[in-house]
Amino acid sequence: MDTNLRKRIRAGDHDAFGELFDAYARSVYNHAFRLTGEWPVAEDVVSLTFLEAWRLRERLDEEGGSPRPWLLGIATNVTRNLRRATRRHTAAVARMPRDETVRDFADEVAGRVDDAVQLALVRTALTRLRRAEREVLALCVWSGLDYRAAAEALGVPVGTVRSRLSRARTKLAKYMEPPYPDGQMRGDRTTAVGPTREGNR
Repeated sequence: MDTNLRKRIRAGDHDAFGELFDAYARSVYNHAFRLTGEWPVAEDVVSLTFLEAWRLRERLDEEGGSPRPWLLGIATNVTRNLRRATRRHTAAVARMPRDETVRDFADEVAGRVDDAVQLALVRTALTRLRRAEREVLALCVWSGLDYRAAAEALGVPVGTVRSRLSRARTKLAKYMEPPYPDGQMRGDRTTAVGPTREGNR
């Protein structure tokens, strides 16, 4: 089924592309949110990912299994580009005189999560990882890709995925140790850094 879908997408079949969107839009959205931490940005990433996928459809291999790693790889690149554009925009705004405070969307994101303290802890820990480590963590731990599929998505060797994931896990284990006055640790950190995997489709 996936091989046939790949061929139809490469041929420019709009119905096949609609099937692709219906099957994987949620997965792309979840991946984008894990990389950005912002719901509105994740929605933009989904739109741009499928636009880019349509533009690059002839680069999709005819043979293979699920096209999900291919889509998540595109989403990762789209997120990188959006971040660069955001940094340029922020730098430009900072150079302009302004009379009012720019809205902080982090508060809006935090308001959607019951445990705001835990969210802040996770967000802080993730920002301390290198970008490459965050990306492989999102693909392997949260999106549930195996090493080979993650390597396909990122365009890197399988060994690179393994080493990045190992470093990311080691660092998170350290960064997720909040200092408590009584010296006690929070009971379960794994739920924050390893939510339910989506599985491979």
